[in-house]
Amino acid sequence: MIRLKTNNDGRNKKGDFMKVLVIGSGGREHALVKSLSESKSIKKVFVCPGNVGMQAQAKIISMNIKDHVQVVQFCLVNKIDFVVIGPEDPLVDGLADSLRAEKIRVFGPSKQAAQLEGSKIFAKKFMLKANVPTADAEVVNSVASTMMAAETHQAPYILKADGLAAGKGVSICKNLDELKSAAQQLFEKKIFGAAGARALLEKNLPGYELSILVLTNGSNFQALPLAQDHKRLKDNDVGPNTGGMGTVAPLKIANSLEQKIIRKIIEPSVAQMKKDKMLFRGVLFVGVMVVDGEPYALEYNTRFGDPETQVLLPLIKNDLGKVFYLLSNGFVEDLQFNNKSAFCIVNAAPGYPEQVQKNVPIQIPANTDEAYILHAGTAKSPDGQLISAGGRVLNIVAIDESFEKAKQKAYALNAQIQFEGRQFRTDLGSYQFQRNET
Repeated sequence: MIRLKTNNDGRNKKGDFMKVLVIGSGGREHALVKSLSESKSIKKVFVCPGNVGMQAQAKIISMNIKDHVQVVQFCLVNKIDFVVIGPEDPLVDGLADSLRAEKIRVFGPSKQAAQLEGSKIFAKKFMLKANVPTADAEVVNSVASTMMAAETHQAPYILKADGLAAGKGVSICKNLDELKSAAQQLFEKKIFGAAGARALLEKNLPGYELSILVLTNGSNFQALPLAQDHKRLKDNDVGPNTGGMGTVAPLKIANSLEQKIIRKIIEPSVAQMKKDKMLFRGVLFVGVMVVDGEPYALEYNTRFGDPETQVLLPLIKNDLGKVFYLLSNGFVEDLQFNNKSAFCIVNAAPGYPEQVQKNVPIQIPANTDEAYILHAGTAKSPDGQLISAGGRVLNIVAIDESFEKAKQKAYALNAQIQFEGRQFRTDLGSYQFQRNET
């Protein structure tokens, strides 16, 4: 790997410890803020818009992140060394481009590269061009075209909104009636607005799903440990799809399978980025389905996953401030990992994901070094009471040498939370076992 010459303690080229701005307000961003605040390279962490749980670790900035001029001006006035963009929306909106135009370093891809997440259709065409194995799919734009395309598919039917839908744009339909209903929601009721103007009707791939994230500059890459998300709301993978109800890492699979994922999916994807001259300095996150030992790419994300970030960052031994700064300059640092396991439980609000109830009072216990709470959707009431302010409200994270101990610590801390009507899964990590596919 090429390395940027910096001071050994991670300072920037001027010899100063660095100031960083994190964009975002959820559990992923709290995980980023926590790790950066603990970095020996970082002098000060700013976060916008942030949430109340981050106040002890970062200075919360109130500004409109859609106003690129305002964000750029803040970075220039406060001499921000680099910006870490957490969510997908500002990446797809081109915030990284606006910052780079003013020579502000950014951990995050360009607007062009972010289309790999911003459009399922763009991503599918990219996969086919790169010869990445993926499910067959057809582009549809109405209920009629969906039902016509379904004639060449078999149940279950997978309908994916083309644009960003906060992790809720995929419908898994057991029969044609469910597919028709999902298409009506998408194209007639327009539940996702312009993001659902077009969609993919995709062939179902029967297997098990995992997540792989790599740090990349669009040429080289470093893979992170594998993680497994739990998308369904309820135990045993039933209920509606969500943004993620919990994660475990590292997911243990056969080394031969992991190498196959790298060779068949990651390497050609990064090579195609380079060929297409995409400016990519950040995270490529691929959802992978393994079918009879063969990996298929389900989708791309162009940022850290939520809640994958919460379990992956604690496994990295490197100084993350330095790692992110180097990548914002276009250089990928060799990563080292500890041998620990990480476990994350998501606490969601009553009514999530359809009708989220906010302003529910919450009482939380104290954190420890190996079991702690990250805030995802919280606020303070006028009288100072911690309350729910979003769909996914709290992340309970535990780290330990063994997976079982991390799981026990996480659920023990989770049991101490007082939050009426909260939703969480009790079966997280049930599928955390060695796979032997070759």
